[in-house]
Amino acid sequence: MCRWIAYRGRTIPLERYVTEPAHSLVSQSIQALESTAATNGDGFGLGWYGDHPEPGRYREVQPAWSDDNLRYLCRHLHSHLFFGHVRAATGTPITRPNCHPFTCGPWLFMHNGYVGDWTRLRRRIEALIPDELYPTRGGTTDSEALFLAILGAGLMGPGGEAGEPRDPVAATARTLATITDLVGGNEGGHPFRFTAALADGRDLYAFRYAANDDANSMYYREGEAGVVVVSEPLDREPATWTPVPDNSVVIARRDEPVRVVSLKEYGLDRPAPLPRMQVRLRA
Repeated sequence: MCRWIAYRGRTIPLERYVTEPAHSLVSQSIQALESTAATNGDGFGLGWYGDHPEPGRYREVQPAWSDDNLRYLCRHLHSHLFFGHVRAATGTPITRPNCHPFTCGPWLFMHNGYVGDWTRLRRRIEALIPDELYPTRGGTTDSEALFLAILGAGLMGPGGEAGEPRDPVAATARTLATITDLVGGNEGGHPFRFTAALADGRDLYAFRYAANDDANSMYYREGEAGVVVVSEPLDREPATWTPVPDNSVVIARRDEPVRVVSLKEYGLDRPAPLPRMQVRLRA
């Protein structure tokens, strides 16, 4: 499985978490310690917010450890909210459009997980993406389809423009409930793992969820500078990292304390599919 980090807080150089730590994201691309795939060399990506509403992004298909540009970019790029992701592909091609993170308008998203029986379910899951957002789909991964489905559940308005403020956690929970239903429910269906981060330039949301399988690892740590959420600890001090419970979301909003909330509060323990008009098959 993939490895990722997400940070929100004071403006800092990306190297603080992507390249510098003893078990940095680049180190995890070579040897992850809490992943089913020890090596995550099927591409990588960075996403960050600066002076513009939409995030900046850099993605490449070569392994993170072999890109000479990455170290220089992370040293000179500074941001108050950024993502880093190293990929271990689960069946889709190793191409730049399939590398994380994904963007749409002000939104930034990355994912570590898996939709069981993706080949059979792909058309039905892509049907969750509204017509206005579908042209932004550039790759073939389940991750990008999940992202656009979440946006279509209430976070983006007509024409792909940012709509009125909505609840990203509620939109994600509704989409996860629908996907859980599509894979066959919580008991006896296909595995569905969703450990993901979502941001809009202001706030950060990190989810840990699974159906019919164990959820992928996720931790967070708060400090004076801000909060960092990771797939696995970046150093050899595990006691300083807090494991995120299964079926939970880390909510790091600007000017608010960091909270960890159970997705059961959003009804995710009782899957309720999205309205039928959003799941119809395309001709």
